[in-house]
Amino acid sequence: MNTNHEPDLANFLARYETKTHKMSINGKELTFFVPRDITDLIDMENPMRNFPLWAKVWEAAIVLLDHMARLKPSPERRVLEIGAGLGTVGITAASLGHRVTITEYNPDALEFIRANCLANGCKDVEVLYLDWNNPILDGKFDLIIGSEVVYREQDIDNLKKLFDQALAPNGQVVLAEQLRSTGMSFWQKMALSYSIKARRVKLRSDDTPVQISIFELKPLGNKS
Repeated sequence: MNTNHEPDLANFLARYETKTHKMSINGKELTFFVPRDITDLIDMENPMRNFPLWAKVWEAAIVLLDHMARLKPSPERRVLEIGAGLGTVGITAASLGHRVTITEYNPDALEFIRANCLANGCKDVEVLYLDWNNPILDGKFDLIIGSEVVYREQDIDNLKKLFDQALAPNGQVVLAEQLRSTGMSFWQKMALSYSIKARRVKLRSDDTPVQISIFELKPLGNKS
């Protein structure tokens, strides 16, 4: 974990009002802190600025963590999670034996990720601040994962640059997304440099079917 900011659960719980979200996967029981009320996390002068979309376990995250649970862990494979939100995917993957670096931009989200790492015994997981506009990362990653990261037009170029910079030559990007208008522009841009495979997963959320797409991207020319 990032040694520059190791959390203390007592201090975390004193700062934030939380509730817990429990998950079970491959026989492992995990517990995640989530904000009890997002009101205190909203900038009331400009509510849409940095709105805390991260403060929920989204359906796409469930689909992505299921994908990671089916992937055999390897100590040599470096996994980078971007836009991690509460850290559910990366922490679940780490608990199953994957070597994960979890990243986020929002400072409150980073506090929740660090606390959730401690709550689930993932003390050695690296948790880093990452700005897609100016990504600073150490080395290359064999697998980059993210859920619900393709939703703003202004992020498309930055995401491509991040993948180009951080992905190992024989690496892969796996994204779980609900289909939205920004997706078409994003995939058109990605197709210039990456081969793309997609499959759909249907979930039920509050008795409403939700379709999530899993996209697997590999650099063009990657035959692995």
